[in-house]
Formats: sequence, C-alpha cells, structure tokens
Amino acid sequence: MTDGSHGLSARINEVREQAIEELKSVSDGETLRDWERKWIGPKGEITSMLRSLGSLAKEDRPAAGRDAQALRSKLEAAFTPVQELIERQQMERRLAEESIDVTLPGRRPDIGAAHPISAMIDELIEIFAHLGFQAVFGPEVETGRYNFDLLNIPADHPARDVWDTIIIDDPAAEIVMRTHTSPMQARTMERLDPPIRVIVPGRSYRYEAQDASHEWMFTQLEGLAVDTNITMTDLKGVLQELARQLFGPERRVRLRCDFFPFVEPGVDFAVDCAICNGKGCRVCKHSGWLEMGGAGMVHPNVLRGVGYDPEKYTGFAFGLGFERLVMMKYGVDDIRAFNGNDLRFLKKFATVTI
Repeated sequence: MTDGSHGLSARINEVREQAIEELKSVSDGETLRDWERKWIGPKGEITSMLRSLGSLAKEDRPAAGRDAQALRSKLEAAFTPVQELIERQQMERRLAEESIDVTLPGRRPDIGAAHPISAMIDELIEIFAHLGFQAVFGPEVETGRYNFDLLNIPADHPARDVWDTIIIDDPAAEIVMRTHTSPMQARTMERLDPPIRVIVPGRSYRYEAQDASHEWMFTQLEGLAVDTNITMTDLKGVLQELARQLFGPERRVRLRCDFFPFVEPGVDFAVDCAICNGKGCRVCKHSGWLEMGGAGMVHPNVLRGVGYDPEKYTGFAFGLGFERLVMMKYGVDDIRAFNGNDLRFLKKFATVTI
C-alpha cells in the first residue's frame, strides 16, 4: 500500500467521525441541508475523495474506492432517519398552527338572493301562467317598424322624437333602444294565429329625467290577449286579479280613460299607494294613487297591420312597470335604488321569498 493510499484511508476515517458527530447536532431542515451539501452532496467531501482516486497508484484504487463508497452509504443511511424525523416535526408544527378549533361556532357564508326586480318578474310570470298567459321575450334593440309603425304610432308622434327615444344608429334607419316591450305585440301576432295570451317582461329605455318615480331604464311587462269576443270586462278582470295577487284584497284599483296609440279605448291602471296608504307622498306625487301602467283594447289598425281581421278578432293589451310594483309591494320610496348597487338596500330582499 502506498503513502497516497494511507493518506486517503486516514481521511476516510476522519470524515466518518466528523460527519457522524455533526449529524447528531442537526435540529432543523436548513442545518440538515447544509450537512448534506457538505458531506454527501455533488460537491461534498465524499465526491472530492472519489475524484482524487486518480492520483493513487493503480493497485490501490479499487480498495480506496470501495472504502469511499462504503462511507457514502453509511452517511446516507444515517442521514435518512434524521431527515424523516425533522420532516415529521415540521409537519406536526404546521398542523398545530393550522388546526381548526371545531368547538368554535361556524361562520355562515353569505347567501345570495334574486334582485327584487328579477324576483318580481318571476312572480308575475307565475301569476299570469295561472291566468293562461305564456311568457315570451324580445330584442331590446328594435327597428322603428316594430317599435312604432306596427303599433299605430305615426312618424310625427312625440314618442319618436330624439329627446324621448334613444337612437343607436342613423336616425333615418331608426335603430333604437326599445321604448317599451310593446313591439312584441306585433312580433307575436305576425308569428301566431289567435287565440293569443302572452306577457313580455324586459327592459325598456327612454331619455327621461330621473326622480323618485322615473328612471331612464326601467323594466316593463307587456300583456296581450287576442281572440274572438274579448271585451274591456276581460281586461278589467285580469288587472284586478293581478292587484289582488300582488297587494292583497284591501288595495283599491282605479281605471281612468287615457290615450295610447295602440289601444282604443285606453285606460291608465292605478292602485292606491301602499307607501302612504292613499294619503299622499312623494312617490305617488301626493295623489294617493300610484300608476302601474296603461291598458286598453288593441287598436284595429294594429290588428290590420299584422294581418288580423278586426271584424273577427278583438283583444286587450297592457303595460306595467316592474319597479313601481316592487315599490308598492315592499314600500320602496325611490325607484333609483334598484340600480344603485347598494348592498345595504339589496340585502333587505335576501329573506324575501317569492
């Protein structure tokens, strides 16, 4: 055995004792990683020994290599249980820090609820379903033909004025945001033959000053019934039943003559104000009555426009504002609150079951 071989053997014994002694004092993951890099890592002491084998005499290399590899195996075997112990201790500390005290009361999650307008839409669809009406939906961007012409609204009618109607394209083309859901009257009658009983819920748009009872965007319910022998009595019965279902039998209903181009005769439909109980407030403009919408018998010109014979068929139509219905039912005194995105207001309806 040469002097070089004796020197490497002595170094192996020295490393064995020093590495084992240092491993005994390791107490955390960072120190353990430092120990691994120093002794058995790719740039550690054992690797340096193995690289130095080339400097030994040829006959000494096999024995020295076996001793160095045996030392690596011994240190790795000693390293593994220490690593497992430290990892287990770290896991136990993390579990202790992140543990949940099941004796504490749970935190109730926030539960969403339908917007009051959406809830009212669902309620009215159900009410009218029991009266034989089917819900249909139409486009919010309309042409002048359906929004005006087929509803007996001539070109010089005030509703076609740019200050009332929101035009989204060339005024000559009359591509507009619908001013009411009534265009679905014509669309439905063009598509179907009588008898017809439909309601049309949806948003409508008008260039209008905002106050406690008016919005530029509002939600409307259009109703239409066409058949033989339909009269104003049928219309009154439907509207009275609607008021009874929504507001209870104590509410009073008022029908007054009014003008709407697509009905003849026409009426406005009002319910005594539930907010002030008919005494007068800012919502009902101190009249004691809150107008729900307009109604009347379908104008013969509207029937002719879709190919119906007004001598054979009659019908009624009505339009109601959802916001005002919700205001009446739940005592809301400002229509602007519905689109204000104030959670304090919306959470008031979280427990409302419709």
